[in-house]
Amino acid sequence: MAAVQVRGIQKYFGATQVLRGVDIDIGDGEFCVLVGPSGCGKSTLLRMIAGLEEISDGEISIGATVVNDVRPKDRDIALVFQNYALYPHMTVRDNMAFALTLAKQSRQQIEQRVQKAAEILDLAGHLDRYPRQLSGGQRQRVAMGRAIVRNPQVFLFDEPLSNLDAKLRVQMRAEIKELHQRLTTTSIYVTHDQTEAMTMADRIVVMRAGVVEQIGAPLELYDRPVNVFVAGFIGSPAMNLIPGVVRYKNDVKQVGLGPGVWLPLPVGARAEDGQHVLYGVRPEHCAVGESGLPVEIAVVEPTGADTQIYGRMNGHHIVATLRDRTDLKAGAQIFIAPDIARTHLFDEASGARLDT
Repeated sequence: MAAVQVRGIQKYFGATQVLRGVDIDIGDGEFCVLVGPSGCGKSTLLRMIAGLEEISDGEISIGATVVNDVRPKDRDIALVFQNYALYPHMTVRDNMAFALTLAKQSRQQIEQRVQKAAEILDLAGHLDRYPRQLSGGQRQRVAMGRAIVRNPQVFLFDEPLSNLDAKLRVQMRAEIKELHQRLTTTSIYVTHDQTEAMTMADRIVVMRAGVVEQIGAPLELYDRPVNVFVAGFIGSPAMNLIPGVVRYKNDVKQVGLGPGVWLPLPVGARAEDGQHVLYGVRPEHCAVGESGLPVEIAVVEPTGADTQIYGRMNGHHIVATLRDRTDLKAGAQIFIAPDIARTHLFDEASGARLDT
């Protein structure tokens, strides 16, 4: 195992800059998830750590070694791709053993490593099958097994679940997390799916347009997003962000969110009188009440455990997640009451969080 340090990394493709001075410290044995929208640079950064892309500027270290000029095969890493990259003419056993065979390890050692990985991944009964005879989830396990047998310092995962159906993705998320807890190998995992990031990571790195927006534990990002982008990206459905103006009335600080709609400042928030802000409240921190945000319901979506209420207030979309079932219908006028202790405040111009 080894820590990974990324220092001032920049990447250009011609005149286009895709990474803009990225700094990340990934601890020994940590499961770190790089998350962000398509084109934010997360996969490019992973490929640079793997040695598959050249570094335009900056430094990457694995353990105590700066690897900028180290060939991929000498970096002691294992990369798991989204498309499995299995050899179709080889059995599961031979696919998993391939890298060890190239390294000219003994037949006995190869067999021991393959058997151990197969037991961990529940593949022991499939070693003599070919990839075409396996399900998508089993193929992904084979790809992970091929990485495990190498016993690398670092695992790199490049959106490994994106080709699986929704049910299987949920299952494989749990399996990969359990695998990490068992092996405790430093792991860097790239995804655009914030649910994967929240459920799997020890720490999340949120990226946008080649820049790191925030680094932190999943619940830290959920509870205290540093800006509007992180607030809107982490959480599903996304946080409601309602434009408003701060007003001081008789030493009482409130936010006006529309004609006659006033809410107190979120706990711990700071803002100047007259400042234009965005009032943030997550859908799951809303309830139907006697007062609050006047909303006209547009759509009601029962999901079984929860009910999603989609509505409009003064031209702004509002989403509320109700834990109980409801007989509310489209067109109804209701009040959505935010949990004031769990609301957020952001500067409208800069998008930055407003805290004391």
